Amino acid sequence: MSSEKKYCAICAWRGNCQKRFSVSTDAQGLVHCPDYSRDLSIKDQDIDAAVKKDQQA
Repeated sequence: MSSEKKYCAICAWRGNCQKRFSVSTDAQGLVHCPDYSRDLSIKDQDIDAAVKKDQQA
């Protein structure tokens, strides 16, 4: 996976975001949002595990 993952689910603003259903995403589901700011409490290994679990479903 790329080193810079940008998902709405790991954004620091996800709790009160008004753009989460209107931002553009690429084929991998990465968001292109000018307000994106990563939640630093979520580690890369947690993200990789969640993405892997989602891909298996």
